[in-house]
Amino acid sequence: MTDLPTRPPVLFIHGLWLHASSWAPWAEAFQAAGYQTSAPGWPGDPDTVEEARANPESIADHGIDDVVAHYAGIIAGLDTKPILVGHSFGGMIAQKLLGQDRAAAAVAIDAAQIKGVLPLPLSALRATLPVFKNPTNKHKAVSLTAEQFRFAFGNAIPEEESQALYDAWTIPAPGKPLFEAAAANFNPHSPAAVDTANELRGPLLLIMGGKDHTVPEAVTKATLKQYRHSDAVTEILEFPDRAHSLTIDHGWREVADAALAWLGKQGL
Repeated sequence: MTDLPTRPPVLFIHGLWLHASSWAPWAEAFQAAGYQTSAPGWPGDPDTVEEARANPESIADHGIDDVVAHYAGIIAGLDTKPILVGHSFGGMIAQKLLGQDRAAAAVAIDAAQIKGVLPLPLSALRATLPVFKNPTNKHKAVSLTAEQFRFAFGNAIPEEESQALYDAWTIPAPGKPLFEAAAANFNPHSPAAVDTANELRGPLLLIMGGKDHTVPEAVTKATLKQYRHSDAVTEILEFPDRAHSLTIDHGWREVADAALAWLGKQGL
């Protein structure tokens, strides 16, 4: 008779422009540490990078609420609340689900800005320009060029590595979440709102890359301030020399190990 696993399962949530399979190295590392893991895609995401590139319409027009409901449904099928590890918009989704008491803890890595976060650095505007340059992109799936990916994700790594990551993992992304986040502070019912005042939620770790163009450190620091009215554990960790590719580039293991160490400190 084998012992039942005592640790919560881990659910990885990807962000825009990366396929869920990009979490594979993380899943292996967390499994080696004793966690059961899964990395389901967003609603409409095909199973492979190639299928996603060939069928962008399947990804288009899914907004924040759609994605939250999708992962909430997955969580409802688990025996216990999972630990959520999210990158970029996946980090926002993780925070929303944690605020709804659907998770044991969350690690939000270079998380997209939630409602109430005001800084909008120029680099973030440039990184998202491929979507915002055309208002009709709200209802479409938008792809990045290799050059755009280099600025938005791969600016802190060699150009050859950025190209390799682009070739391996990038997929079209729905424009709708970006439009929703951009309008969050003007919409009293914004889907980008997070229950940051929840006192009873599980612990949250915000991880930021000091060289991130897409989610600059000012955004993550402002996100931390949004949690000032809650006594629940909320911590921040910076990797000064890392950019938005920190979950998939050659230094991913350092970030994953930091997340595992933090979970261990939380007794998870």
